[in-house]
Amino acid sequence: MVGENVVGSSRNEHEDDATIPLRSTGQKLPSSACDDDNITPNSDSSASKFVYVLAFFSAIGGFLFGYDTGVVSGAMLIIRKEMELSNAWHEAIVASTIAAAWIFSLFGGYLSDRLGRKPVILAASVVFTVGSIIMGAADGKEVLLAGRIVVGIGIGLASMVVPMYLAETASSGQRGMLVTMNVMFITGGQAIAAVFSGALSTVSDGWRYMLGIAAIPAVVQFVGFLLMPESPRWLFSHGKPEEARKVLQRIRGPCHNIDDELEAIKASVDESERELGYRRQRGQTANVIIQILQSAPVRRALFLGCLLQMFQQIAGINTVMYYSATIIQMAGFYDTAKAIWLSALVASVNFICTFLGIYLVEKVGRRRLTLGSLLGVVLSLAFLAVGFMIVDSNGYAVTEFYHNKTDLCNSALECNECNSIIDCGFCFMDNPASGGILKGSCLLSKENSTFMSDYGPCSNLSSMAGFSGSAAAAGQSPFIYAYGWCPSPHGWITVLGLMTYLLFFAPGMGPMPWTINAEIYPLWARSTCNSIATSTNWFFNFLVSMTFLTITEILTRQGAFIFYCALSTVGLLLFWWLLPETKGRTLEEMEVVFSRPRSCPMPWGSWTSKKSKTGDIASSPDSGPESSKNVQFHDSSRI
Repeated sequence: MVGENVVGSSRNEHEDDATIPLRSTGQKLPSSACDDDNITPNSDSSASKFVYVLAFFSAIGGFLFGYDTGVVSGAMLIIRKEMELSNAWHEAIVASTIAAAWIFSLFGGYLSDRLGRKPVILAASVVFTVGSIIMGAADGKEVLLAGRIVVGIGIGLASMVVPMYLAETASSGQRGMLVTMNVMFITGGQAIAAVFSGALSTVSDGWRYMLGIAAIPAVVQFVGFLLMPESPRWLFSHGKPEEARKVLQRIRGPCHNIDDELEAIKASVDESERELGYRRQRGQTANVIIQILQSAPVRRALFLGCLLQMFQQIAGINTVMYYSATIIQMAGFYDTAKAIWLSALVASVNFICTFLGIYLVEKVGRRRLTLGSLLGVVLSLAFLAVGFMIVDSNGYAVTEFYHNKTDLCNSALECNECNSIIDCGFCFMDNPASGGILKGSCLLSKENSTFMSDYGPCSNLSSMAGFSGSAAAAGQSPFIYAYGWCPSPHGWITVLGLMTYLLFFAPGMGPMPWTINAEIYPLWARSTCNSIATSTNWFFNFLVSMTFLTITEILTRQGAFIFYCALSTVGLLLFWWLLPETKGRTLEEMEVVFSRPRSCPMPWGSWTSKKSKTGDIASSPDSGPESSKNVQFHDSSRI
């Protein structure tokens, strides 16, 4: 969001460094709470458990994001039939949330700078609650669309501010783990949503419960976060150093020495204020966007942050999550309830593998985890494409023809050929006792419908057709109408491909774009840069989700995944060249990392050295926080 730089805007002009209480006053705490022997240096092992409580209530915002992503996959299979949605309406209902999140993630940076991180998270909880209630009570596709937009507003605000809030409250050694914990809540939300979708798939109006139940965790977050503190870095930058000290001491623990950390925050704030003063003296703008563009290290960091968010999406992750049940049906699992339960299995793999990312992020570092993850994504996307080729190579034959009809559908000889003709679908009867697929025919779809034909045995199907047991229980037609997919005995290959994809994606490319973006920007630009990077994520999320079904029609299913595979390969090469290691550095040291000349290191070798041949520790991206203790930050306009 374009706006004035507000760093230090609330600080009293008569205050100088002597009036800011950085060091403790010398008064000892009671011995029962803390004595000289109990005072600990800045170590992660001494950190207060309160930071995990704070992270839990913050990460519920990630859970809501993940739940919405996961639940829409299963719910849309039911809603599409019940409301007779076209491909365009299906894509619009899915993508409207993403579009709203994209727009309001831009506002999130401005609001979190002006109002604080905590008020924005509280507002996001309220908005998400309202949106969930609207979706659950929707009586038509228009109201459902409105509810999806409202939910998107809440997701956009939370997705921008929660990772930043976690990064600003965590110590340097915990930061990667806690921001990754937010992504764990996202994948956990997706897994729980998929289970709920499976359990409610055969319940009357089950989709309403799927969508409306998300209001419960949103209320929990709102109530819990009322008791959480504001970000200490935001408080310091807005002229509240004493409050910042109290909050930081509460987060770190009563016996933790926070003086050095407060001094580093103060140095960063003072540098930002001096730079703003220089600009005003030279008659330059104080607009934060202009400052970012004129600062080479911040501009480079923002470019990398936006690339990470872009490639996370064009690698196809939310295609897999939003349309997992649809993709599984495309692979030949035509029982809708079974497809929803298989998508729950896929989402569970995503959740479980995120724990691997939490373990590895502080062990192997951000760079190795990202590159290894993206390499696996490239290979698994290629595997998915091959899987769909195998599925398509075994199409069932058309055995029933309607020669009195003049449409092109009657010219098809097998299922894949049928689905390649616009507005045609494969109608068949599934009867395993009599030999499996029987009475296959290629029929013209009913106008504005993709789940029944205009004539023939699939012309009178109900919205529950395709659910296991529904035909037998209710005396409905045993026929199934396959529009855009074909039944296949090889669908398990595609399910295995989806699980392999998430096995590689979840530990690295899932959390690392959020983790790295939360830590690479200086305080004066952090909200704005996070807002821009997050909006980049949502824009490409919207673009991929809005075009997936269309791409599968134009390029075929295997062609779509080959396309995502090629884009992911480009990302792998770019990050090999551009991505530095940020593990172990404080937030105030990041400008040093992006001030160094760009190089093209080997992914596993040269980035691991602790010291360069010249002995310049600061030039090594994997050196710890000690490397920059005495580094002075410079006026960004002179870098």
